[in-house]
Amino acid sequence: MGPAARFPSGTILVCMNFDLWVTLITLLGAVILFATEKLPVDIVALLAAAVLLITGVVTMEEGIAGFSNPAVITVGCMFVLSSTLQRTGALDSLGRLLSKSGGHSPRLFCLLVMLCVAPVSAFVNNTAAVAVFLPLVIAAATAKKVPASRVLIPLSFASQFGGVCTLIGTSTNLLVNSIYEKSGLGGFSLFEFAPLGLLLTLIGGGYLVFLGGWLLPHRRAEQLTDVYQLDQYVTELRVMEGSPLIGQRIGQTSLSRDHDVTVLEIRRGTRALLAAVGESIHAEDLLLVRARPDKLLAVTKDLNLEIEPEFKLRDETIRSSDVKLCETIVPPGSPFIGRTLVDLRFGQKTGVIALALQRTGHVLREKLSTVRLRIGDALLLLGEQADIDRVRAEDGLLVLNELEAPVRERGKAFLALAVFAVVVLLAALGILPILVGALGGVLVLIILQCLRPEQAYGAVDWRVLIMLAGILPLGIAMQKTGAAQAITDVVLHLAGRENPTALLAAIYLVTAILTECMSNNGAAVLIAPIAIATAQSIGLDPKPFLVAVTFAASTSFATPVGYQTNTMVYNAGGYRFSDFLRVGVPLNLIFWGASVYLIPLIWPFVAR
Repeated sequence: MGPAARFPSGTILVCMNFDLWVTLITLLGAVILFATEKLPVDIVALLAAAVLLITGVVTMEEGIAGFSNPAVITVGCMFVLSSTLQRTGALDSLGRLLSKSGGHSPRLFCLLVMLCVAPVSAFVNNTAAVAVFLPLVIAAATAKKVPASRVLIPLSFASQFGGVCTLIGTSTNLLVNSIYEKSGLGGFSLFEFAPLGLLLTLIGGGYLVFLGGWLLPHRRAEQLTDVYQLDQYVTELRVMEGSPLIGQRIGQTSLSRDHDVTVLEIRRGTRALLAAVGESIHAEDLLLVRARPDKLLAVTKDLNLEIEPEFKLRDETIRSSDVKLCETIVPPGSPFIGRTLVDLRFGQKTGVIALALQRTGHVLREKLSTVRLRIGDALLLLGEQADIDRVRAEDGLLVLNELEAPVRERGKAFLALAVFAVVVLLAALGILPILVGALGGVLVLIILQCLRPEQAYGAVDWRVLIMLAGILPLGIAMQKTGAAQAITDVVLHLAGRENPTALLAAIYLVTAILTECMSNNGAAVLIAPIAIATAQSIGLDPKPFLVAVTFAASTSFATPVGYQTNTMVYNAGGYRFSDFLRVGVPLNLIFWGASVYLIPLIWPFVAR
């Protein structure tokens, strides 16, 4: 008897051997760990692969096959190519058109943002495209007096619209194509997704332009000091005559060591000085400090300081001609992820002071140096302009509210664009496989000195590659042990064999739901084998079902954590979780219905 037997009553009895049990338990455990985020996604993927290897469900060759998988290597090369376009400033001129076009109409500005980012995201990694446009869109929105909350969700969503228009638009597309090719049943061409992708882009763009005015929040830009709730934590202390602090350097005082008080600035007459550790304190200095209210009383008594009674904290209080207040976010692929500011020696390297951190709507102000950073964390920093420039050079943070562009290697922009265009053209014409073209493009960029080898290594989001390589053995195990077929039999029993459209709708919906609560790549790897087994079980072409998996996994609108670009704009736009639900759930349902209707028209269930 095979992995599943059907009985007259319609009940499905699954007779599972050891390998099948292990695979299904590993699958369930991976889904739970992905959804709860108890462990990083790359660690979860490696853990799943390790379980399958130790139990002998997959062979050694199958367990490590993900690391040599063409999709994984291609994704790594695309990270480098996209990063080069970003680093050289090849995309900046397109982004700066936003500040010169569209008047002050939020609707027209929203349309222009989407028209800029969607075509770019069809070829450039989504997160890289959003990283380029995010500061420029915020600056343009401020200049046009359009709330950033009206355009940043469209920015994120449009990057996803564009990403499903080509095979290289997202790593998910490449991953599903790799699974399809490994099955020996076929593969997708570079622009095969374009007909459906363009139609959905028109539908999604129209939805956001015409209904965005009612659905998108209308929140005017607030003072950063209010957003980060610093008013109760930042105040001014005057150094009175006789204070033991007089003559001491900031780094030698007991303020931080014994009283947990951080000096941000020294105001001496008309001058504002950043509180560097070597700066000495004078009598009558005004110290701008960050401290908990309950600490202030003790420090004023012990050190003969006086709280300024008329002090009112505003952005302008901290900003001056010499000192800047800036907001930054931790983008995907940042080397800062999972590390603390102490680990990074961030203050020593850049000279800036971290005032507060915002994470999914919650503000952290205390013990910031020991907080492990995550994707999408927003950091409020204080420093001189030269310090802010050093932050830009770190490549770990994206500066949001500074219009000045980071230093770019602009002389190489044309070369980077030309190499990228040649890679796409060779793949589109079928002259070279996309892997060969992308790998060759990376080597040419290094030879032309558009980027250095260490920059190429730094451009790769190794967590994504490890996750892809680690999760692929689970897909192999699902096909090898019959787990995919067992799940397929359940799906067929519930949805029925006679209605392929209902099966397509079910596969799309399950993939979309999984994508909202776990890694989109993980969802694709788990559902793609089931999609193939479902099609084969009823004698249909698997291509339409795999297209459904690809589009459902690559378009996640309903939560800020379902897709990395959503996480990137969450804090920057001042959004709440409910904003994504209100805007994203209807759009997910629209894409579901449109895809289920359009996919069979473009890719028939029975291959011609």
